[in-house]
Amino acid sequence: MDGYKKNAMGHLVPVEQIQPIDLARDELVMEKAAKIKAAQEQLRQLKAEIMGDIEAFVSLAAEKYEAQVGGQKGNVTLMSFDGRFKLRRQISENLSFDERLQAAKSLIDECIREWTQGSRTELQALINDAFQVDKEGRINTGRILGLRRLNIDDDRWHRAMEAISDSLQVTGTTAYFRLYERVGNGDRYVSVPLDMAAV
Repeated sequence: MDGYKKNAMGHLVPVEQIQPIDLARDELVMEKAAKIKAAQEQLRQLKAEIMGDIEAFVSLAAEKYEAQVGGQKGNVTLMSFDGRFKLRRQISENLSFDERLQAAKSLIDECIREWTQGSRTELQALINDAFQVDKEGRINTGRILGLRRLNIDDDRWHRAMEAISDSLQVTGTTAYFRLYERVGNGDRYVSVPLDMAAV
């Protein structure tokens, strides 16, 4: 509505009642927000274009040479002829655990109770930390899977690790790409950042 601006609570406030500094701040934020949103849309379109072009190139190479191009899980690295740039597509699996994780936790708790009787409780705290959820209620997959690297000779522990492995589910995949540029004349490559904080 002309002559009014909506405030953060959703109320319409007459423009003449708004302090000049508040109007100037609003104008600055709205102008930069529009530019950032436009840049975000350009990045979204660029990502879709690059992913499509890489997929088309991989398919072309596979068809031409009757061979698979790319590594495990669809990862592929394309290099410029002069070796200056590497364009890498990576496919990351999204992992979660099903109800069998609770069985694993129960077996691990049995082990911990027995092992820590009359001793310090730091080990129990470390194990419990692995099963903590974040603010979104998700378990840290890396910490849980890290327990499998512990070489503990106990039947219950082995069964718990088996339950962890069995409970692991692939819930989807995420594709992303990175561009790397060679530094100097050596073999060292650095990532070309698209994150505003890194440029």
